Amino acid sequence: MENLTPMMKQYLSIKKQYDDCILFFRLGDFYEMFFEDALKASKELEITLTQRDCGMAEKASMCGIPHHVSETYISRLVEKGYKVAICEQVEDPKFAKGIVQRDVIRVVTPGTITDQTVLDEKTNNYLVSIYLDDSGVGISYVDNSTGEMYTTEFLGELSENNMFLIDELGKILPSEIICNDKINNNTKLLKILEGTINPYINSYKESDIEKDNLASLVTEHFNGKSLDELEINNKIYSIIATSKLIDYLYKTQKSSLEHINNLSYYKPNNYMVLDINTRANLEIHETIIKRDRKGALIGLLDKTSTSMGGRLLKKWLEQPLINIKEIEKRNNVVEYFLNNIVIMDDIKTYLKQIYDIERLASKISNGNCNARDLLSLRNSISVLPDIKKLLKNLQNLELVNMSINLDSLDDIYSLLCKSISENPPITLKDGGIIKEGYDKDLDQVKEACSKGKEWLSTLEAREKEKTGIRNLKIGFNRVYGYYLEVTKSNISLVPDYFIRKQTLANSERYYTEELKNMEDKILGSEEKSLILEYEIFTRIRDEIKKHIDRIQTTSKIISQLDVLNAFAQVAYKLNFVKPSLNTKGVIEIIEGRHPVVENNIQNNLFIPNDTYLNTKDRMVQIITGPNMAGKSTYMRQVAIITLLAHIGSFVPASKANISIVDRIFTRIGAQDNLSQGESTFMVEMNEVSNIIKSATKDSLIILDEVGRGTSTYDGLSIAWAIVEHITTNIKAKTLFATHYHELTQLQNGNNNIKNLTIVAEESGEQIVFLRKIVEGSTNKSYGIEVAKLAGIDESVINRANEILSLIEGNHQININSKVKEEPKQLNLIDYKKDYYVDKILNLDIDNMTPKEALNILYSLKEGAKNLRRDNNE
Repeated sequence: MENLTPMMKQYLSIKKQYDDCILFFRLGDFYEMFFEDALKASKELEITLTQRDCGMAEKASMCGIPHHVSETYISRLVEKGYKVAICEQVEDPKFAKGIVQRDVIRVVTPGTITDQTVLDEKTNNYLVSIYLDDSGVGISYVDNSTGEMYTTEFLGELSENNMFLIDELGKILPSEIICNDKINNNTKLLKILEGTINPYINSYKESDIEKDNLASLVTEHFNGKSLDELEINNKIYSIIATSKLIDYLYKTQKSSLEHINNLSYYKPNNYMVLDINTRANLEIHETIIKRDRKGALIGLLDKTSTSMGGRLLKKWLEQPLINIKEIEKRNNVVEYFLNNIVIMDDIKTYLKQIYDIERLASKISNGNCNARDLLSLRNSISVLPDIKKLLKNLQNLELVNMSINLDSLDDIYSLLCKSISENPPITLKDGGIIKEGYDKDLDQVKEACSKGKEWLSTLEAREKEKTGIRNLKIGFNRVYGYYLEVTKSNISLVPDYFIRKQTLANSERYYTEELKNMEDKILGSEEKSLILEYEIFTRIRDEIKKHIDRIQTTSKIISQLDVLNAFAQVAYKLNFVKPSLNTKGVIEIIEGRHPVVENNIQNNLFIPNDTYLNTKDRMVQIITGPNMAGKSTYMRQVAIITLLAHIGSFVPASKANISIVDRIFTRIGAQDNLSQGESTFMVEMNEVSNIIKSATKDSLIILDEVGRGTSTYDGLSIAWAIVEHITTNIKAKTLFATHYHELTQLQNGNNNIKNLTIVAEESGEQIVFLRKIVEGSTNKSYGIEVAKLAGIDESVINRANEILSLIEGNHQININSKVKEEPKQLNLIDYKKDYYVDKILNLDIDNMTPKEALNILYSLKEGAKNLRRDNNE
């Protein structure tokens, strides 16, 4: 260390404080990285790795990037999971005595990044703080780019806490998590997080929690608001999570965080819960196979005109309402727009002119905005009075209330109109950002600069005339200042008072005492102009900063208006209807359609279907029918229509009456988790276990082909038991698609169950799927016919038919037992006995060879052994 250069000592001293970060160390116009950081950054960013003398025998590895493009490189590192500490020169090198003072001004992490060129404009970027122990869990989360902060807590046992966390984190989808170190021992939770959202996780020691200062840190940040006002008094888990979140933000952002000025406490049971599997199965935010937004539900719904509206739409889909009055408020606005198409279009026209003022407000608060950002804010504000006036005169209470609460920000608009140039540069210190006439001192300095440049033009003309050098010109560069340039062909005409300054290949550059004296005055006034202009800009920015909360309030109203207007556009274009809502457990859908599938089908060939679920005779509906005939699509559409009704949207049907549901559960298809050592069947059983543990009588359950991942007997047994458990214990509205046709006989002994099937027409060897749901059941899956349609080789199809005939002839399964009222309704021992009795009775002994008879005898003996073992168990 003693032999290190002073600069390198300074570097290592700062690096020690930010050992978990890549340190961007400012040297002039570059950010430099050294040692291990240089090795990592050069590899990840694909930039040149060099070396630099550091005072030791071995040179230090080094790489660097220009400061003006640093955001791009920082973002690339953060996307790869690194944290970046930005170390700036905090004093002017001109006035430094010895080495320039430097300090870290900001730490950029996956959850705190604010660069809008990297962030998805219609997706929040959340940083989550978790505090958990064996009795409860608290969650607080923030979007540093918008200033939104939320918190909640849950009290329960470890397994319940895990389930709560998984549901909430699946909704939030954080980029980064900070949590007490108990998470490191929670292997089950970590395994699930790794296999789903896979966020960047920072853990801290329990001893790092200063419990005496928790409340004060929270209340001080929110301008002295009490814990009661913040709605978290006595909510210790929320308080700890929130305080650690605020502390982390202060330590990384090193700013006042004035844009984070409100904390919203929410109760999870005030919203419908959608777990990670349900979101994936319903393809709410992205398609399962291509992970594409365009083919997902949100891609269909998102007709928003602003980035803020797009983010709010996503939030509404994550947190569907269960309060009928709140849902109907949204419905009524959508209905008004549909009845007044011209107004709907006018509002969309206005909204298209509004930039992302929510994120602009955060940039202003953080001091990261430039003049173009303020110009975007001004242009956005310019349409607010028109929107306010339009809403004020409408015959809809919700829209009138929006008008009343909408701040048109006239004072901010006036300030920006007077001050900011119409076409400012991106860089603040290049000048040209303040309008002429706004500041008298700046105008005087600029006038001096202008006169200086006029003087230069006069000098150039005079010297041309005086020397006879017609191509003489006055130029400037940052190194040599102002100069007189003469080509080599005119060197003989250069007078004695020209003093040589620089020699080039084809010309010489000179100065005169008169030019040198004027240069000091011109450069002095230009520098003064740039400094003064920057100071004026910061004063304007700081004045707007005082009104950040007003801008944020306005952005929230604009977002709501945007989403509701988008709902109306979708309803108008796709022929959606206003749903009725009830709390009686009834879901009635007439001519329901899957909106995404319908939108992707050409020639409007989608076949609508009716649905009727209730808590009595249609609680559970068992759906049988051909493969590829539309069972999964039908069940998904019921779930999606129910979801849409809960977010305030109209729905794809000719009529709908939707019961409020607390959760939608789906088990559709096998999404293997083999990388985590789980088989298809284990994944299926884990999901079903979660459903059984969490569902209530107010839930909607969608189950597709449960039990197919194991043997026929095991699968049938499990499926049978699940249906019984739902009807007897949970009593939730359920759609259950299956190929176990034996399950259809459950209807005979249980008044809560109805059988549905999908119609198929056979014509010779051809089959046509009509995709129409009707009451009844079928014992045919048409699997071989589907294989034929898929182009399976004819020899395989023929052999499959032969095997099917053999199985149907020799392995007929009959279930004649009635369903009893008790939860355990099927005796599998009796079931297997019946199977073997049927097998023996169906044997064609007269036409059997001795070898065949012996094989069958061995088979029956093995079966008898299994029966005895089962009976003993």
